Amino acid sequence: MKSQEFNFDGLIGPTHNYAGLSFGNVASAAHQNLPSNPRAAALQGLEKMRTLAAMGIPQAILPPILKPDIPFLKRLGFEGSDSASIIQAAFKHSPQLVAQAYSAANMWTANAATVSPAADCFDGRLHLTPANLASTLHRSLEAWPTTRVLRQIFSDPEHFVVHDPLDSAVALTDEGAANHTRLCPSHDSQGLELFVYGSHPLDPRVPRPQRFPSRQTLLAYEAIARHHKLDLQSTFFWQQNPVAIDAGVFHNDVISVGNGNVLLCHELAFLDQPKCLSDLKTRFEAKYQTEFHVIQFSNAELSMEDAVKSYLFNSQLVTRPDGGMTLICPTECQENSSAKRATDRILAENNPITEVRFLNLRQSMNNGGGPACLRLRVVMTEQQSGKMHQGVRFNDQLDQQLSQWVSTHYRETLSPEDLVDPQLIDETRNASLELEKILKLNLQPTGRPDGMKSDCGGI
Repeated sequence: MKSQEFNFDGLIGPTHNYAGLSFGNVASAAHQNLPSNPRAAALQGLEKMRTLAAMGIPQAILPPILKPDIPFLKRLGFEGSDSASIIQAAFKHSPQLVAQAYSAANMWTANAATVSPAADCFDGRLHLTPANLASTLHRSLEAWPTTRVLRQIFSDPEHFVVHDPLDSAVALTDEGAANHTRLCPSHDSQGLELFVYGSHPLDPRVPRPQRFPSRQTLLAYEAIARHHKLDLQSTFFWQQNPVAIDAGVFHNDVISVGNGNVLLCHELAFLDQPKCLSDLKTRFEAKYQTEFHVIQFSNAELSMEDAVKSYLFNSQLVTRPDGGMTLICPTECQENSSAKRATDRILAENNPITEVRFLNLRQSMNNGGGPACLRLRVVMTEQQSGKMHQGVRFNDQLDQQLSQWVSTHYRETLSPEDLVDPQLIDETRNASLELEKILKLNLQPTGRPDGMKSDCGGI
């Protein structure tokens, strides 16, 4: 049965702000406490969705999580007669805690979950494991809200399994699809699944970064591979190079991107990289009897600093309906001379990438998220895509509704001090209620938002 890859893009939320909450994310730290532009951010995201949809790439939406997270502040002991007074009490103690509660970071849906298509799983169902995001406080608050939304979108148990997030523990830190790549000649094929981890907490001999923390563990990905019922002969576990992590490559999708029979990467992306790439190429070509293309850039061609500044490797690499591939880059790749030369080299060489497009995602980029961060790749058969919740499928009508919704409910600018404004609470709540009607989803908090096992199913 023919399969298609849907890009589930994160709809950037009305509390998009620059709080600098992500240690190890260079762009996030550089823009800390500067005013943000939520309306522009959301419209830039919609423009990206519109562009890919026009190319024939199926698009869908993952909604923003309702903010502020008042239950989180209550669990920390802050009290008040209403939400505004609780925010005031928390802000007086620590503005950073309020920023955690207001974080709009779930816009980067590459971290929402790890996804394995039915063709890869022994039980023939699509498997999704929401990420626990335990390495950062603000993102750990997303795990259960994301699970609830995914279980509404992928609710048919005959076709889909949405697992519980892994236990929120240092040894099981999971950052989702930002460290996961699936490679295959067509979406219908059983794929080779590549899991990239930063650390192995139970083995002190494994090299570790010295400057910034790693955010994905081997134990977490091994557990996910078992839950997804993957064929271990078609599964790879590679370690991210600690040098890259210390340079600001907090997720693997900042240093490599793969699609189909192509892997685009920096020479310092992985430990023992020559052997890893050789093994992958040999396995791919033996399994599929077709050429596998590794497009690798040396540090002399593209320094690690320029890779992080430009986010070349955080571009989206997509297969068009005509079979060719397009690289969707942020405009920063045009402005960085080394990155621009890299895109020119890609187009000049003999490989499946025949087009490069540049998009303005400045608001997201300022906070450390490029095109690939903003989307979760979900491969589905035609039957499965018909069984998912249709209210999130991107089309012209939804595009118009969301554009109007953003223009109505989003502030033009948002500064750190604005997070204590009581009106912002009402604004975000009203926006969420209207979005529920547009997407036909329940976006209000339910169940156990504290990370404990919920009663909403899972395997």
